[in-house]
Amino acid sequence: MNRLQALLRGFSSNKQNSRGKAAAKMEGREKTLFHPVPKSLEAAEYEAGRALNFRRDPDAVLRRLRCASGGEALAVYVSGLADEARLDEFVLQPILKTDLPLTPSVVLRSVIEVGEVKREHNLVSALDAVRRGSAALFFEGADSCLVLGLHGFERRQVGEAKNEQTVLGAKESFTECIKTNVTLVRRHVASADLTVEKAQVGNISGTGVVMAYMSTAADPHMVEKLREKLCELPSSVYLTGGTAEQMLFGNSLSPMPRVLLTERPDRAASHILGGRVALFIDGSPEAVILPITLFSLMNSPEDIYMNRAVGTLLRVIRYTGALISVLMPGYFLALALYHQGLLSTEVLSTVVASRRMVFEPIGVELILLLLIFQLIREAGQRVPGSIGQAIGIIGGLIMGQAAVSAHLASSVVLIIVAASGLGNFCIPDYRTQLAASYIRLAFVVSAWLGGLLGMTAALIVMTARLTSIESFGLPYLAPFSPRRRSGRPALLRGPITGEALDASGSRRSLRRE
Repeated sequence: MNRLQALLRGFSSNKQNSRGKAAAKMEGREKTLFHPVPKSLEAAEYEAGRALNFRRDPDAVLRRLRCASGGEALAVYVSGLADEARLDEFVLQPILKTDLPLTPSVVLRSVIEVGEVKREHNLVSALDAVRRGSAALFFEGADSCLVLGLHGFERRQVGEAKNEQTVLGAKESFTECIKTNVTLVRRHVASADLTVEKAQVGNISGTGVVMAYMSTAADPHMVEKLREKLCELPSSVYLTGGTAEQMLFGNSLSPMPRVLLTERPDRAASHILGGRVALFIDGSPEAVILPITLFSLMNSPEDIYMNRAVGTLLRVIRYTGALISVLMPGYFLALALYHQGLLSTEVLSTVVASRRMVFEPIGVELILLLLIFQLIREAGQRVPGSIGQAIGIIGGLIMGQAAVSAHLASSVVLIIVAASGLGNFCIPDYRTQLAASYIRLAFVVSAWLGGLLGMTAALIVMTARLTSIESFGLPYLAPFSPRRRSGRPALLRGPITGEALDASGSRRSLRRE
């Protein structure tokens, strides 16, 4: 069994042992933050008021209640985060009207009408839940409180994916609510093997994180390593999809992304079935998929909806466009400066004629046009709506024509830059597009300095760098480096035979072995 297969298959017999270290670490963190719930309502009111900054925060609500039997309780919530209408109808009014004794067990069984209720003995955890939109009920003489899931803040509805649009397939996308995102994935993966772990990252920010994976497909050692990484994050970190990659892998100078950010539930579900781990972060509308390979970033969610021939053709076109985007500008510059003998007389005369009135060197001209192309693209993305599209189209046409008319650029170089830009848009992942632009500029500089020899040296350095990158133990260029004999090539769309496509484009069975 080769390294990639072992990574993707996992070892179920070692699962419980692998979780021990991180579980103990998280348990130790919880113990350091444990504070028992006070039995006195005055003490509970004082602690809650101090934690929620009651005197200065007008939204913090601490309400004392007295029922018909004479028992007292304290309701703590934040106005705007908790649903005050449901809280009043299903919690406060029943407590005020009941003649039963006010204890957590009696109120939980016979008084309130709330589905999501948790009995909590830790005051710190209860108040953290209040800050996230829950409500807490404290009772006189009780060493525990009730945490009610009555979140009432506004949430964005599930809409259509905007950054990963496809003609075929599902249209729904993730939102900023972590519960909604996990529910969307559960709809696609209704399996008993789906494991969902919840945690909080950062003692100050307290960002909610959910880790979802298949217990029969994901490697337990990789899951253990990821769990340890999450436990080691700084307490003041504000975790998002973008910062998660930087915190998990360090501040590397490599432009290539090591995680896949997707806003599509169907794509996240397919990666989970393929043995990946999906991280859902509260407040982030993307799922963080890891480990990944370069070919994971080049695959489109629409590939699986095409038949085998069309899917393979689209992948070949996509990889061809990526190669054109990265290599064409540098290759043209190398031929024009150092290897004119490789060009035909007609092509060489066309290049010379187009540059007859251009005053700057061809290398400066090419880099300048590439930077202008990125400038137009960035401006089009930052301007909202249809205005941004108009800026991209009109800006490209007007500036290109004006540059040629003013002899600031030649028409041949302008065509090369435009073809390179179109090829860049063939890359499905946005961050990989930016990385390709970065690498393309490096190839242009190397071609300007050393011709084809400089490009070859840059290509060797880039390949060596990509080969050395790993995403939680998975080689970045797998299955080509290290090469394995089994599996399908990543460039081809193989037949669907009851197996799951993993992130590298190969196939693996979901059955236990």
